[in-house]
Amino acid sequence: MEELMEVLQDVKDDVDFENETRLIDDGILDSFDLLQIIASLNDTFDISIPASEIVPANFNSAKAMYDMVQRLAEEG
Repeated sequence: MEELMEVLQDVKDDVDFENETRLIDDGILDSFDLLQIIASLNDTFDISIPASEIVPANFNSAKAMYDMVQRLAEEG
């Protein structure tokens, strides 16, 4: 989780990723931020996030992103 938090802070350092649960729904992250996060997660965790996983539920919170990364790493 610590590595994920570093990735998120690198993309947008003025967001409280530990507590925010509506990153997409509230417009805190825009599409450019999302693209950066996806690319960083793919590189950092050696995964490939398919288009089917790019839904708000997977990116509304750091926990949701962490759960997605864990699931994709296990599948991969």
